[in-house]
Amino acid sequence: MKIIVTSIFVQDQDKALEFYSETLGFVKKHDVPTGEFRWITLVSPEEQEGTELLLEPNNHPIAKEYQKKLFEEGIPVTMFGVEDVRKEYDRLLKHGVKFTMEPTKMGEITIAVFDDTCGNLIQLIQQ
Repeated sequence: MKIIVTSIFVQDQDKALEFYSETLGFVKKHDVPTGEFRWITLVSPEEQEGTELLLEPNNHPIAKEYQKKLFEEGIPVTMFGVEDVRKEYDRLLKHGVKFTMEPTKMGEITIAVFDDTCGNLIQLIQQ
């Protein structure tokens, strides 16, 4: 058994697609109409056959509440691995990304947390 798709709730699929592809650098794998919304997945440019990230619309009240509460409490919804957190932090700052936590060493790892502009906090980790 392996993880093939993981999802995050987003407030606006088009805005999320733009942020995750143009700002973060993920590659769009699927963009399929599914009625009112779309099945949009992205993958890492280094692992295009790897785990897909689904940009899930938060149109259900429970999804909206879940997303809102996590954000208010400062809890990241997911974690992305990078080779150099400081380098990625500097690159994203130049793209106007807002961080809630600068790169911080915690034992064997270094983490940082940013706002994805779509209702979520995302944690970067360097191991």
